[in-house]
Amino acid sequence: LSEGLAGVDAAMMKDIVIAYEPVWAIGTGLTATPEVAQETHAYIRSWFVENYSQEVADAVVIQYGGSVNDNNVDDLMACADIDGALVGGASLKADSFGRIVNYVKK
Repeated sequence: LSEGLAGVDAAMMKDIVIAYEPVWAIGTGLTATPEVAQETHAYIRSWFVENYSQEVADAVVIQYGGSVNDNNVDDLMACADIDGALVGGASLKADSFGRIVNYVKK
């Protein structure tokens, strides 16, 4: 994060979306458990508190990628620090993708 956001000030953060996908999930069809995904996203959000401010941390959008599909989107999106999904292969299946796109966070 430090390297990728070098030179980005707090005012610019309103235009930034962070996407996290575990390296081991890329192209494998594997998904982190909601607990693991939440823990990682909470860490990312805490990094923004430490390096920017609570206000920036609260406002930054952090998406989870890693084989999000219509079967796991509910559990992943129920996590407090996951703000959206970075969808890969499921975007090629209209019914699955439609359910993900139309998900409403509770």
